[in-house]
Amino acid sequence: MRTLHPSPFDLFDRLEQQLQTAERVPAAEIHETETTYTIALELPGVDRASIDVKATDRSLLITAERRSQPSAAATAEAPSNGNGEAAVPEGRRPAPLLSEFRYGTWSRSFRFPGGIQRDALEAHYRDGLLTVTAPKAQSLTTVSVKVAD
Repeated sequence: MRTLHPSPFDLFDRLEQQLQTAERVPAAEIHETETTYTIALELPGVDRASIDVKATDRSLLITAERRSQPSAAATAEAPSNGNGEAAVPEGRRPAPLLSEFRYGTWSRSFRFPGGIQRDALEAHYRDGLLTVTAPKAQSLTTVSVKVAD
């Protein structure tokens, strides 16, 4: 039988879901000048090639993926290199004992109060920080229309 009041444990479940979602969304900072919007996103450990920036007339969608590094089989299963250490194939690391890193795809969408010039967007990625500069669209605010007889 269903009750009208949710269980107190439902609150904890929802809180846990919100925290997991929040950890997957990169932190952002937006600045506005007379001529541009500047968006900065923290994307640590993200390969530049996995970043995608798309724009419409008034919005910006930024997607990125943080991929896990390939890991070798457990060190106990890896053959020895003769020095008492496990030999790990080049480009592969042993599996971690503990990993709190978040891997996967992140996406953020931003909608601006005014239009942006899609063709003039600039994006720079350095030291885990993506900076996108979106010039504001130069549009007329008033249009006069003559009324015909």
